[in-house]
Amino acid sequence: MMSLIKFNERFPLSTSVFDTILSTDNMFNDNFFVKNSLMPAINVKENDKDFVIELAAPGFLKEDFEIAIDNNELHISAAKKTEKEEENYLCKEFSYDSFKRSLRLPENINLDKNIIAHFKNGVLTMKMLKKEEKKVTSKKVVEIS
Repeated sequence: MMSLIKFNERFPLSTSVFDTILSTDNMFNDNFFVKNSLMPAINVKENDKDFVIELAAPGFLKEDFEIAIDNNELHISAAKKTEKEEENYLCKEFSYDSFKRSLRLPENINLDKNIIAHFKNGVLTMKMLKKEEKKVTSKKVVEIS
């Protein structure tokens, strides 16, 4: 439970995510098992010098993604064009046509540095460097005149 609290403190959900989750149109009019009603899972790791964000998105290509940072919020979206396949599925749950995930970034991410992103085997991985901490010395030497 401690790691969940730590995650929520560093990466609070943005209001746009709450709007999406709590929207009556999406929440009550969509079937839970219909395509697009589920969002891809996300992992966030904190290291000494960076954060690593992983998002599971099987079935997408790297060209399908759009990643943007606006007002210290990370927005990840993807959309793929699917050709109409007529197969005899009774239920098809493991395919997304599109999605959007957003989360507020912690203040100590260095947005002036490049963010490294790559997509391999259905997982989008992003590496964001932290700002260098300025060391504050508590000792001050005063010269006598």
